[in-house]
Amino acid sequence: MSLKSKQHNLFLFPRWMNAVRPYIAVGMLLAPIYAVALIYYAFSPTTTMARYMPEQPVPYSHALHAGDLGIDCRYCHNTVEYGAAAAIPPTQVCMNCHATIRATSEKLAVVRESFESGMPIPWVRVHDLPDFVFFNHSAHVNRGVGCRSCHGRIDRMDTVYQEERLSMGWCLGCHRDPDPNIRPVASITDMTWEAPGDAARFGAKLREEKQIQPSEDCSVCHR
Repeated sequence: MSLKSKQHNLFLFPRWMNAVRPYIAVGMLLAPIYAVALIYYAFSPTTTMARYMPEQPVPYSHALHAGDLGIDCRYCHNTVEYGAAAAIPPTQVCMNCHATIRATSEKLAVVRESFESGMPIPWVRVHDLPDFVFFNHSAHVNRGVGCRSCHGRIDRMDTVYQEERLSMGWCLGCHRDPDPNIRPVASITDMTWEAPGDAARFGAKLREEKQIQPSEDCSVCHR
C-alpha cells in the first residue's frame, strides 16, 4: 500500500466536513441556549395559557351570578357530577331567568337572538385542554375536589380567566398530594369553604374514609 493510500485511510470523515466544522461548533454552543429557551417557553404562562381571558359574546359575570346571587355552579354546568365534560349551558338555561329579568337589556341581545333562532351562543372555551388529554370532571368532584381547586375564585370574576397552569406537572402534583384539595362532596361548589383546622390533615382523613387513590399511570389521562 502506498503512503498516499495509508494517509487517506487515516481520515474518519470525508474532506468536505472541514467546511462545515465552524457551523457544527456554533450549533454546539447554541444548543444549550436553545434547550433552556425551549423549556422556559414550554412552562411559561403564555404556553400554559395561565391568565387566559378571552372576550365572550355575552358579558356574563360570574361575580354577579355565582357570587352576589349565589347560583350554584351545577345549575348551569349540570353535567359535572355525571360526565367527563362540564356542559356549557344551553340558551334555555339563561332564558329561565332572563325571559322576565332584564328581558330587554341590550347586553342580552345575543341571548335573545340565540333563543329565537335556535342557534347556540358562540361561547369561547376558557379551560381548554389539549386533545391528547382526557379529564373527567365527575371523577374529581364526586371524590371531593372542589371547583375552586382548579378554577380559582370564580365567584369573584366578572370575566372568567384561567387561573392555574393546568399543565401535566400541575395535575401530577395534586395526584401525588391530593389531601389539601379534598373536601366534603356537599361543599364542592362552595367557593368560601375552608377546612376545619389543618386542610391537609382533614383531607387525608376524607381520603382514607373514601379510599381515594389517585393514579399516576399515563393511560389515565392519555388514552
